[in-house]
Amino acid sequence: MIRITLAFFGLIPMPLLGCSSPSGIVYGDQVLAGIDMHLHTGEWDKIPPSTQNYLAERFPFPLNLNPEPLAEDTLSAQGVVDQLDNAGLEKGVVFAVYAPHSVGIATNAEVMELLDAKPDRLWGLASLRVDQWNTEAENQLNNLREALNHPRMIGIKLAHAHMHIRFDDPQYDSIYALAGELEKPVYLHTGPSPFNGTLADPPYTNPIYLEESIKRFPQTTFILGHMGFDFLNKAEGNLEECLALGKRYPNVFFEPSALGSGASDPDGTLYTKVLRRTKEEGLIDRMIYGSDGPQFPGFLADYATRTRDAMKAAEYTADEAQAVFKTNFERVFGLNP
Repeated sequence: MIRITLAFFGLIPMPLLGCSSPSGIVYGDQVLAGIDMHLHTGEWDKIPPSTQNYLAERFPFPLNLNPEPLAEDTLSAQGVVDQLDNAGLEKGVVFAVYAPHSVGIATNAEVMELLDAKPDRLWGLASLRVDQWNTEAENQLNNLREALNHPRMIGIKLAHAHMHIRFDDPQYDSIYALAGELEKPVYLHTGPSPFNGTLADPPYTNPIYLEESIKRFPQTTFILGHMGFDFLNKAEGNLEECLALGKRYPNVFFEPSALGSGASDPDGTLYTKVLRRTKEEGLIDRMIYGSDGPQFPGFLADYATRTRDAMKAAEYTADEAQAVFKTNFERVFGLNP
């Protein structure tokens, strides 16, 4: 019923309902394949009220009047796959989240349910709780290791600003050590976040504070999510620090999710600058596409289109665009095409 309603409002094209053969992303006279490495799931009642309101504001009227059914449907395995199809994307990566202070919790078990439901379309990133680290560190690391045993759990997700931990706090080095041991890349949120309950001071948001850990764990792959974008002021934030780390360390990669959305960058100027600066620094081979969806129906398709348009404005070749949309991801995560 929800999916029929979404189609009625034009949010999911009827021909794509249940479609398992995405068409790709048109780039000039070529069609590119794409993977979205940044997707979310969860249960509505586990999301803090402030974040519920943030999401509901982005739903169309009148569905925003009763957002829970739409949110639950959008965040389901089928809902995520429908949005991937709508965007012309082959596959996606769903994040576990443990951030009770801010955006809430989506457990490793919940993510694995989606992976088991759609094993041909979805991978996952596991996470862990750190709010009682002094007494629970060993237990949490064991839980993380167990989650990473799932065949489609391919990495680790952390959000220091959301989880209230500093980038330069060495007590969390054990997470990076585990990532290196298991050869599982670590995705980290960088830059100030728009959600209530997050911390905006530089040690929680500026990836330059992570540099000592990057040096200590050269065998660990670090992916700097959002490329340091400042979502509070809609500004480039710590872009140059991200690029500098990428120039200095071969184990540093980037992911430009959400910074190019209609809410953050209406005319695409900032997104184009981020892509152009990455190209100027010779770091296109370090960038992996992600959207930070699904957020609301149609977001994945909109973000893929905005990314394509920003790439054209930044004068990316089709091969460079294909690297960002797919092949860099496969190389970094050790997955065969």
